Amino acid sequence: MKNDATSYARDLRRYGSRAEKICWELLRDRRMAGLKFRRQHPIGPFFADFACISAKLVIEIDGDHHAFQIEADQRRTAVMERPGWRVLRFWANHVVANREGVWAEIEQELAKPSHLASPPSGGEEHERR
Repeated sequence: MKNDATSYARDLRRYGSRAEKICWELLRDRRMAGLKFRRQHPIGPFFADFACISAKLVIEIDGDHHAFQIEADQRRTAVMERPGWRVLRFWANHVVANREGVWAEIEQELAKPSHLASPPSGGEEHERR
C-alpha cells in the first residue's frame, strides 16, 4: 500500500483543473526545451504543480481562490525557493486563454542562466557567499 503523500499526489494529478491539464500538455514528454517535468512533485511540505528537477524550476497554476490567499502563496513560494527552486506562477485563466504566452514565459525563464553554481570538481562542497 502506498503512503498518504503518494496517494494525495495521485489524486491531485487525477483531478487537476483544466488549466493544469493544458499546462501538462505543454510540458510533458520533454516538449519544453527537452527537459523533463514532473506533476505534483513534493518540495518540503508542498506539492509543486509542475517541477523540472534539472532546471530547479517550479510552475504553479493558481485558480481564483488564490486571490484570497496571497500571503499563504508567498510563504509557499519562499519555502520552495529556500532550497534553490525558481517559482513561476500563472493564473489559471491566463493558461487557458494564452497557452502560447505561457509557453514563451516558461522558455524565457529556462533560458536564464541558472542561479545555482555547478558543483565543484573533486566532489568537495564549498560554501557559496
